[in-house]
Amino acid sequence: MKLVVVSAGLSVPSSTRLLADRLAAATGRYTSVDVQVVELRDLAVEIAHNFTSGFPGRALSAALEAVTEADGLIVVTPVFSASYSGLFKSFFDVLDQDALTGKPVLIAATGGSARHSLVLEHALRPLFAYLRAVVVPTAVYAASEDWGAEGLAERIDRAAGELGRLMEGLGSGAGAGRRAEVADTAGAADKADASVVVDTDTAAAIAPRSLDGALASADRFTVIPFEQQLAALRP
Repeated sequence: MKLVVVSAGLSVPSSTRLLADRLAAATGRYTSVDVQVVELRDLAVEIAHNFTSGFPGRALSAALEAVTEADGLIVVTPVFSASYSGLFKSFFDVLDQDALTGKPVLIAATGGSARHSLVLEHALRPLFAYLRAVVVPTAVYAASEDWGAEGLAERIDRAAGELGRLMEGLGSGAGAGRRAEVADTAGAADKADASVVVDTDTAAAIAPRSLDGALASADRFTVIPFEQQLAALRP
């Protein structure tokens, strides 16, 4: 499976990139992954040009494609002004709004003080929830004093394990099929004025006899016209 790491560190060497690399290595212990790193520092000019021209450059286009096609993401940003960096946000602003739908994402950040650790919950998690990604429960923040101290390695391992298991379940193969099924079901449910999506395993036990034929032809889910539902409920 393909794991893409997005690092928004600006310095060389970068503690943001160091945290990203450790998270990627830990994820590789839980599932087999092909890791690709996207360094936003190298794409800053192209990202700015994309805002003014509406077209990504070659390097930015390749990075956007890699993120879109990834089975899982690790995203790491330094903390600027109590939030993610402008470069980090700008990259996800030019990404297609549907690119992360259903994609497992591990969020992480670095900063000079532990006082900024809540940036993960008040800034990063809402951002990726808005983009409809599946954000792992454990987020990782590394302050300057955390490097070499107890606790960071355990948080990295726990978050990486959660990401690895999500990638196994959602990132490819049957998992991708389940994501498509969920999307199709949601799309059908949006048309609730015309039809209702029914779980046939449950409905088979409680459906009136007039619905038996429709239910028997479905593999797992079926769409029952609303008029037929009403007719089945009449005496």
